[in-house]
Amino acid sequence: MKNRPANFIPMAQRPDRLTQPWRTIRSIIALILREMTTTYGRSPGGYIWAFLEPIGSILVLTLVISLGLRLRQPSLGVNFAMFYATGVLVFGMYQSTQSKVAKSISYSRALLRYQSVRFFDTIIARVILNFITQASVMLIIFAVIAGFAETRTQMDFRFVLLAMMMAAALGAGLGVINALLMPLFPVYASIFGILTTPLFFTSGVLFLYEDLPSGAQGVAWYNPLIHITAMMRHGFYAQYDAEFVSPMFVFTISLVLGVIGFALISRYYRYVVDRS
Repeated sequence: MKNRPANFIPMAQRPDRLTQPWRTIRSIIALILREMTTTYGRSPGGYIWAFLEPIGSILVLTLVISLGLRLRQPSLGVNFAMFYATGVLVFGMYQSTQSKVAKSISYSRALLRYQSVRFFDTIIARVILNFITQASVMLIIFAVIAGFAETRTQMDFRFVLLAMMMAAALGAGLGVINALLMPLFPVYASIFGILTTPLFFTSGVLFLYEDLPSGAQGVAWYNPLIHITAMMRHGFYAQYDAEFVSPMFVFTISLVLGVIGFALISRYYRYVVDRS
């Protein structure tokens, strides 16, 4: 037998780099299936509640606006339910993505004690499942509204998908930071909730950016969520140009938040996992 170097490792014991991506994919798929079972499989109605909550919100506010306030003409189109849905549903995608990602480490703390499961896998699994769920809810609700009422809208899937991706990216970027800060500082979760509550009223869910005074527009432009709601409405109302929208601005903020979040988690997440 020929002399072998001291650092020689038999082929069977060498790590196969080619199989690593497949291991990651299998891990993500397994986490998605686990998430589906634990989140929707154990509660009465399961996925039905994912549809009932936004439908109820749309119905209630539509009745209040159209009957209580006697305002029947929205800023775009002829149907307030569709106008409101195009804003609140994509806002909900951002909100749910942020919430799911923020809880990813705490939720999978037991699994993260195994070296084969990485925090990155748990975050990606939650983002993918939430995106599929929220996108399905959106498309079904849009179809129901268009089927039962005159909306004079025509969906352009390119812009609708872009708005969904912008919402998911922003929610994921902010959620990654919160995934570390919320378990480390429990009071931060309450503070974050208080500070972000006004976003619903300042992100174009109930109004258009163009309806604001020029001075307010200059401030509102820096709210990435108003770009997202406007992009969604651009995908339904052909007459709405939404020239102010900058997807690059939203994706850049999302990327910066994500990079900062992953850098912090890479350094400190073991401390969160090992906490009792």
